[in-house]
Amino acid sequence: MADLRKVLISDSVDPKCKTTLEANGIQVTMNTKLSPSELVAEISEYDGLIVRSATKVTAEVINAGKNLKIIGRAGTGVDNIDIKAATERGVIVMNTPGGNTLSAAEHTCTLMVCLARQVPQAAASMREGRWDRKKFMGIELFGKTLGIIGLGRIGREVATRMQSFGVRTIGYDPIVPAEAAKEFNVEFFELNDLWPQCDFITVHTPLIPQTRGLLGDETFPKCKKGVRVINCARGGIIDEAALLRALQSGQCAGAALDVFEQEPPQNTELVQHPNVIPVCHLGASTVEAQSRVAVEIAEQFVDFNEGKSLFGAINAHAMVKALSPSAKSLVKLGERLGRLIEVLYGLEACKEISIVAQGPDYSEAPSFLPAAVLSGVLASNASGVTLNLVNAPDFAKKKGITAKATYCATSDSRYSNTITVSAGGHTFGGTIIGNFSPIFSELDGNQLHSPINALGNVVIGRGSAKCAPKFMNIMAEHDIFTYACSGCTGIGMLDVSKVVPEDVLNKMRAVPDVEFVAML
Repeated sequence: MADLRKVLISDSVDPKCKTTLEANGIQVTMNTKLSPSELVAEISEYDGLIVRSATKVTAEVINAGKNLKIIGRAGTGVDNIDIKAATERGVIVMNTPGGNTLSAAEHTCTLMVCLARQVPQAAASMREGRWDRKKFMGIELFGKTLGIIGLGRIGREVATRMQSFGVRTIGYDPIVPAEAAKEFNVEFFELNDLWPQCDFITVHTPLIPQTRGLLGDETFPKCKKGVRVINCARGGIIDEAALLRALQSGQCAGAALDVFEQEPPQNTELVQHPNVIPVCHLGASTVEAQSRVAVEIAEQFVDFNEGKSLFGAINAHAMVKALSPSAKSLVKLGERLGRLIEVLYGLEACKEISIVAQGPDYSEAPSFLPAAVLSGVLASNASGVTLNLVNAPDFAKKKGITAKATYCATSDSRYSNTITVSAGGHTFGGTIIGNFSPIFSELDGNQLHSPINALGNVVIGRGSAKCAPKFMNIMAEHDIFTYACSGCTGIGMLDVSKVVPEDVLNKMRAVPDVEFVAML
């Protein structure tokens, strides 16, 4: 369980979102009138936040959310959420990647038809009392070529629908291979080969540095003269200033824009150009889409809370397969193994960490163990931030620490499934026994004669083996009792009844032949 108790909905979403959350035991507050400062003041009370596009989830909001575990976007785009700040705080960000697909695809096709036949301009002319049949001469779609940039869910749906008009569909996507594009009858081309072929171009990509200004002063001259463009994705993918120049020169015959670099748009000359169809960001504005994304984000929150899945997560890849009880136990074991190495040998010994998951039950563990081990290694070096599977890799990267995990189907220890963590020439291991209980089973390359509870109050020490009885006596004098004791040459571990105070640890450090003593 993720212990998601209170969720704030700060934008207008379908009431089904609140109903679904409450039906699953999550308390919900819906307040769509919060100012930015009020949101900062209120957010600390909540474990989760659900928004659409109106709320700006800034770093200030995220840092104020002391209990915040998850932010959900009821929709696709997350550019109103500071992903970097959320990741640094260990807060999951998720969207509903499929909820708007049909509405956005239909909207794109609608605008393409309107571009071809100038329907909005003709309607506006009639409202002004004119009958300008000759002025609004259109073109047929049949036989034209549509270039689709971005062949994900929406791009595919657009292709399928426009093919029914007899449109040839070609496309480009840096991730989708040509073979996959063929499956929905899209011919794949690299961008420089695609531009000159298109009568129409539609973009369906996120707005990232690589796509900002994708259609601009460098690309419009490569296009067929009289090309028409559609943007129902994100403002900024088409450079608005360059688009206006292309419209004025006739290189671009028309544009249908549902999104803008600034919303509402500031470039009034572009919006008022006679060959532009401007729309106020309506791609997802259908009753069906809004109902669908509201229910989907609520169900995704519930699934996360119940440990079932993490569908739609944008910044929590390590957590996707770490939600089951057994996986959560492995995460805890990984954290403790990482902490063990750092406590014994320091951060400098942990610059390159190698993790091996062994045994038939641990095949998926390499997907989340690096982040788990890193969160343990860096626990005392995170400047007060609580590390988890979301933010530990980011912290490690800043400190020049790497962790890689591999899988081996068989175990070389007496346990059928084991995890080993190696760094700085030292190897430590553990496994899960019984009712998902993590244990330490290997110290510095040596198998322990009896395992130690990895989640207990563990005292770790380096020195002579004869120090252990003296440690136990010192702790017993302070009503601290030893449940288990194990070790190997030069290193010992004791599982004790409570956290050992620093003054007691100092007495233990004063024992002859002791090199090092600490609480894990």
